[in-house]
Amino acid sequence: MSKQQWDTLWINGLIATCEQGYGLIAQGAIAVKNGKIAWVGTMQTLPDHPDNLANHVDDMQGRCVTPGLIDCHSHIVYAGNRSNEFEMRLQGISYEEIAKQGGGIQSTVAATRNASEQELLIQSLPRAQALMASGATTIEIKSGYGLNWETEEKMLRVAKCIEEILPVTIYKTFLGAHTIPIEYRDKPNAYVDLICNEMVPLIAKEKLANAIDVFCEKIAFNLQQTERVFKAAQQHGLAIKCHSEQLSDSGSAILAAKYHALSVDHLEHVSDQGVEAIAKSKTVAVLLPGAFYFLRENKLPPIALLRQHGVPIALASDCNPGTSPILSLLLILNMACTLFRLTPQEALQGVTKYAAQALGLQTTHGTLSVGKTADFAIWNINHPAELAYYLGGSPLYSLVKKGSACNSLCNTDIN
Repeated sequence: MSKQQWDTLWINGLIATCEQGYGLIAQGAIAVKNGKIAWVGTMQTLPDHPDNLANHVDDMQGRCVTPGLIDCHSHIVYAGNRSNEFEMRLQGISYEEIAKQGGGIQSTVAATRNASEQELLIQSLPRAQALMASGATTIEIKSGYGLNWETEEKMLRVAKCIEEILPVTIYKTFLGAHTIPIEYRDKPNAYVDLICNEMVPLIAKEKLANAIDVFCEKIAFNLQQTERVFKAAQQHGLAIKCHSEQLSDSGSAILAAKYHALSVDHLEHVSDQGVEAIAKSKTVAVLLPGAFYFLRENKLPPIALLRQHGVPIALASDCNPGTSPILSLLLILNMACTLFRLTPQEALQGVTKYAAQALGLQTTHGTLSVGKTADFAIWNINHPAELAYYLGGSPLYSLVKKGSACNSLCNTDIN
């Protein structure tokens, strides 16, 4: 048998395929050829001695292997931060008062508009590196802190640059419908016109994003405005996602299901009818425990109802400067278990198998299956449940991207 059958063969690992539950394979091996998984199974079922099968053999020495983690909802490209507002809220100042003083999302919009593309990249790159240090090999990045064409385009270009600099897959989402910009405060429908008639067509034409997202809520966009953006996205062949039912039951989950959205995200206030609708449309429920924690919410997403209807549940960091400045998917696993009472197994599938589905990447990412992209993480743990158990630190031993070990996650030469 040719020594070149596989490029690399990793042996002696506890493999969590995440296909069905953990999908554990004890004393397992995983082979890679041309950046894709070529073989997965037990050491005993290898067709020959490892040295006769691959150009390079790597002994994992009993470590645990999972698919590379996927952060399917993040806002990591932005300028500045809002730590001052965090302090103000803890001093008893209301969000409304902070907003009147120029704070809130509009302060991030102003900072992001004022930052050069290079400055924005320099500030955003460490956030991507931090997520990778917690095991992420794929990160969704939303725009939404520009609210004008120039800055929205700049944010999406920076997201693309991150992918060019780091060994990570970036899925780009256009979130022009994040909130109403100050200059359109008295004419919100005109801003929706701008999004639908000018921004979305340009996004599609220039292939700047894979999907669109809308924040459907009383403080952002109503159902009619949201549907207009969905229709524009559908017309231009862009996938649909939705910030849905975070603060109230707006009916946006039902609307998103009507348009076969990839995901509906947040869902603390989703109705029974909303859960039934997304179950029928096979839309993924993306839960965001970081925002729930940071905002000290007490209205839980209906976990039992989602389980009952067989809705796939994904998890994500929702990393953003205002409500979830969290840079670790491992912390999100723990929060999902402790706050939402997910099991560690459900949590792990939430950042692998179902996170991939939330991005429409389920045929190429999310599980350790033959033919899929060889993105995986090797951990200094004895069982995958430990990923949700520990708080602080990262047991990551090695990150493998398209079959190549990432010896450095921090290639920051951006000049």
